[in-house]
Amino acid sequence: LQVVESGGGLVQPGGSLRLSCAAPGFSLDYYGVGWFRQAPGKERERVSCISSSGGSNRYADSVKGRFTISRDSAGTTVYLQMNSLKPEDTAVYYCNANRVVLAVKYDYWGQGTQVTVSS
Repeated sequence: LQVVESGGGLVQPGGSLRLSCAAPGFSLDYYGVGWFRQAPGKERERVSCISSSGGSNRYADSVKGRFTISRDSAGTTVYLQMNSLKPEDTAVYYCNANRVVLAVKYDYWGQGTQVTVSS
């Protein structure tokens, strides 16, 4: 399973971006998916995650009310809609897909997409 992120870029403070996470040729329906970010000199932190059923979402306090995680109806893509972006949101954003099968955890990471919030 290869996880691919897209949608990063340069945006002004207050702007919006939508990140996408996909696994070409595979469905993400059976995977929990999380978005993480890592800023220079900082540890990687989880921004948001969504359960395999899509019924449970979680957000870091720093992004609550501004970011929304969702799945598409086809089960191929997980989105992170980011609104009201702040300079402190600048980071490389990574997608993680994970599932447990017969007590074995499978973890897949993408290469990351850069998000820069600057005027």
